[in-house]
Formats: sequence, C-alpha cells, structure tokens
Amino acid sequence: MREVAIVAFGQSDHVRDSAETSEVEMLMPVLHEVLDRTGLAARDIDFTCSGSSDYLAGRAFSFTMALDGVGAWPPISESHVEMDGAWALYEAWVKLLTGEAETALVYAYGKSSPGDVREVLTRQLDPYYVAPLWPDSVALAALQAQALIDAELTDERALAGIAARSRTAAESNPHAQLRGAVPAGEHLVAPLRTGDCPPIGDGAAAVVLAAGDTARRLTDRPAWIRGLDHRIEAPGLGVRDLTDSPSTRLAAERAGAFERPPDTAELHAPFTSQEVVLRRALKLDAPDSTVRINPSGGALAANPVMAAGLIRLGEAATRIQRGESDRALAHATSGPCLQQNLVAVLEGE
Repeated sequence: MREVAIVAFGQSDHVRDSAETSEVEMLMPVLHEVLDRTGLAARDIDFTCSGSSDYLAGRAFSFTMALDGVGAWPPISESHVEMDGAWALYEAWVKLLTGEAETALVYAYGKSSPGDVREVLTRQLDPYYVAPLWPDSVALAALQAQALIDAELTDERALAGIAARSRTAAESNPHAQLRGAVPAGEHLVAPLRTGDCPPIGDGAAAVVLAAGDTARRLTDRPAWIRGLDHRIEAPGLGVRDLTDSPSTRLAAERAGAFERPPDTAELHAPFTSQEVVLRRALKLDAPDSTVRINPSGGALAANPVMAAGLIRLGEAATRIQRGESDRALAHATSGPCLQQNLVAVLEGE
C-alpha cells in the first residue's frame, strides 16, 4: 500500500468566545502555519478537504466562506464533509492512496460560542424515536456514565481523576482552553460534574498530508499513517450497550492497532466517562500499561466541535515528528455516546 504521512499540523488557541473573529479569520493563520512548515504554497496542494457544520454556523453552505479564504480560484480539487475534520483526513488519505494526489490540505473549524451547542447536537439524534424526547448531549453522556457506574466499571472518584489528569497535562499545551485544577462543582447532570464535561469553545486545526518521497522531502520525520479505519454504531441508543464500543474496537483492529502496543494515545473523549469506554475498547486499561493517554489534555481541555478529532491526529503526529513517540494511536468520535469512531495508527521511521 502506498505510504502516506502527516507532515505538518497546526491549531489555533482555543477560546471560550471568539465573537470578534470570523471563522475565516480564525482559520487563516492556521492554514498559513502548516503551509509555511512544509514550504508549500497553496498552488502546490493537489487536494483540499475540510470538515465543519452548518448547524454550528447557523447558515447553509457556510464552508464556502472558508474555502474562499483558502483560495478556490483557479479551480482546485476540493471536498467537504459535514463531520469532524478527522473524517476529512480519511477522505484525503484515500485520495493519496489511489495516486490521484501527492499532497493534501485538511482543515476543520467550529464556533460553538454563538449558540447552545447542547441543543445543536440534538440534530445528530434519531429523528423518530430519540430526538422527540429532546435529550441533550450532556444528558446522554450522563446516561452512559451512569451505566458504567451501575456496571461497576468506574465511579465518580475515578472520573474526577481523569479530569484532573487531563487538566494537568494541558498545562504544557499552549493552545488548551482549560488548565490546572478542576473545580469541584455541583452535578451538571448527575453523575457528571462540570469537570467531567468538555468546555464550550471555538477553534480550528489543519494538517498537511503527503505521500512517499514527497513526505520525506517536506519534513525530517514524517508521521506515517500505518492504518486508518472508521465504524458506526446503531443510531438507536436502546439497542446498544453504552458501556462498550464495538465500533471503536473493530476500527482499531482493522487499522492494526492491536498488532503491538502504542506508546501514546490521543483519545477523543469529550466526557470522562467516554475515556473509560475507549480505554477498555482499545485495550489500554491494563494496570501495568505505560501508554501516555492524552498528553495534550484531550477534549476535556479544549473541544472545538468539528475540529477536536482532527486535533487528536495532529497531536499524535506532532509527538512522532518531535521524536517523543514511535507509535501512536489517535481516535476521533462523532454522534451521541460514541456512535461513530475513527482510529488511526501513526509511526515514525
């Protein structure tokens, strides 16, 4: 199979409210950053793919504004997914595998601050059986957390420990929105407290992909994508075991994640309880495990909707490029209670 690598990654500083900045103004510095790192100009990019959501923006075809900023004239080969940017990266990866492109620019952005993101995310629910009940994203995550507690797979103290570890790790991440001590707080939706939930914020991220010798020319240590797969669960929550994630496990198996253990794992777990599920599905919960989980702080430290999954891949790739990791696992999710899951295995040479 053709070799494809992440050769550059950039992200914005994630903030609670970017009212003074448009999506395009938030995104453009990040795009310039990743292109500058590779020495490429926009005309050198063979394929461009983006991830965003019109529901967050509140208008149809909102991604075209960002595309104007990227530069769509003269005509470019371009695509867009109404998903987290991790799925845009998947599309670009396939494009490079086929030999139709040598380089690709992938970017994603989201502004959650203008509206009520808990209500916006209800648009992901089954429109006949679940959405009419109007459960929001935090209530559904709390349902999953309670199922884990009832099954004696975790407890509130263990969840608080995950939140504390994530905030502590984020102290070394200059782009994180939240750092340091986790406020005790009351239950937001029992059993989840404020620290168990992701912050609402705005942000953007971008990566450059390249194939084979082109990747080696653009960076000293490419982060090679050794495997990449994504799977989906049934939309009906009542037919799923919320304490498990078979789609994550299957995606990891198909991506080759179980062939040998990674030394780093960037998990897209917006809620502490979801990290418990993911660690079990990915076989990272052994007591003697030495895998560094979310050294960036993860989505509990910064969760720009539609970009947080792409950031997990970018953070994993960056650690490989810096020589801090040799084999990293990156995960992205979308939908209620880990409905859709993507797993990538990245390695250095």
